Amino acid sequence: MPAPGAPAPAPGVPAPEPGVPADLNLLRTFLAVYRAGSFTAAGQVLGLSQPTVTTQIRTLERQGGRELFERLPRGVAPTAVADELAARIAAPLDALAAATGTGVRPARAVEPVHLAGPAELLCTLVLPALAPLVADGVRLRVTAGLTDQLLEELRAGRHDLVIATTRPRGRTLAAVPLADEEFVLVAAPVWAARLHGRLAAEGPAALHEVPLVAYAEDLPIVRRYWRHVFGRRLDCRAALTVPDLRGVVSAVAAGAGFAVVPRYLCAPLLDSGALVRLDDPADPPINTGYLVQRPGTPANPHLARVRDHLLAAARTW
Repeated sequence: MPAPGAPAPAPGVPAPEPGVPADLNLLRTFLAVYRAGSFTAAGQVLGLSQPTVTTQIRTLERQGGRELFERLPRGVAPTAVADELAARIAAPLDALAAATGTGVRPARAVEPVHLAGPAELLCTLVLPALAPLVADGVRLRVTAGLTDQLLEELRAGRHDLVIATTRPRGRTLAAVPLADEEFVLVAAPVWAARLHGRLAAEGPAALHEVPLVAYAEDLPIVRRYWRHVFGRRLDCRAALTVPDLRGVVSAVAAGAGFAVVPRYLCAPLLDSGALVRLDDPADPPINTGYLVQRPGTPANPHLARVRDHLLAAARTW
């Protein structure tokens, strides 16, 4: 029988022999490395030397016959096996540490967690999800921006976590899928009434008489929708551009024209009837967002809380 309160063995990690307690130290070390992004940072959290951490991880990998971390020039990146193991043991180990008082106690003045991502996603979904952590003492510093620039700043050490709209290139950054966003073609009811039945009969040409509201002059989201759904190139120009998708939604709901926007931004307006979905394709365009962490990020117990909380909350987005 495992020790009372011990998490169940995860796939790839064999169960201990009957009568032998599970070695929680190895799992605690694994979880610290998983959250900190490096053996050195995990050792600082646990009060262990880097060679000791390395030895314990190798022991766990040898027991399971699977590699848990990809060794990088700076830090480590978890494998899919590590992601699955962390998902199974994090909550039980945290609960056990809280019950026994054996968890790592943060320093009195914990540094803020620096989080960055798209302004719309941050304000609409991320900050409400993280509000309970802030109320519980976690300190956050949030930066909005475009993915390419934010990833460069992450590499330079300006951020701890970045929510990216594309998977980062190269192997220096550890990225895990966070959530999918579905793009929808919408307009106010007045325009939807004028277009009733025409989009199905005439195709996207029916929209040429309707003003287009877009995020940027080069229309990246709209062009992608046209290629994916209609199978053709977009042949129109924006009547209004707003460098914030919340502004696009607001203008369209007020009757400015039509737009292609992420569904999460306009779901309440669709539910209330203030916006109407003009098209309902069987295979709508989907974009995957990623939570990206720089390997070797300094040990900060709040960083792990923010990361794990976001991954859990994103399952409902």
